[in-house]
Amino acid sequence: MQKTNALRQLDRAKIAYRPFEYEISDEKIDAVSVARKLNRSPDEIFKTLVTVSPARDHFVFVIPASSELDMKAAASAAGQKRVEMLPSKELLGVTGYVHGGCSPVGMKKAFPTFIDETAVLFDAIFVSGGRIGLNILIAPETLANFVGASFAPLTKNQ
Repeated sequence: MQKTNALRQLDRAKIAYRPFEYEISDEKIDAVSVARKLNRSPDEIFKTLVTVSPARDHFVFVIPASSELDMKAAASAAGQKRVEMLPSKELLGVTGYVHGGCSPVGMKKAFPTFIDETAVLFDAIFVSGGRIGLNILIAPETLANFVGASFAPLTKNQ
């Protein structure tokens, strides 16, 4: 398995995680399709979203695959009046990751990070391992401690 920056950082810090690779096909890859490929509930698969404030500050939100980020809740968690999604074309330059392979671990810079409060309902959650085709299974508290994240309500009620 090719090591990503996320895996190298977790290994260096001796953080427990399990890598899971999945086949990449021509179909559109999103977190819900990743859940299908890993034979897991979309509630266990968390996607990493990067936002930007009007002042150009970046914030990272980790939410369940099947959920939608509540922008007001996200802004509130980040202590901002508002945030908006970072355009996909800016993602690689800001984080070092491509759309669909963005991990909350190992970004170019440490950005304020928030994990949806539902993560604590699981012993472990799946997040991107830093490239399309790779996810890692990690305890939510371990992830939060490693990236300096806070837990908060972040999703729209569905």
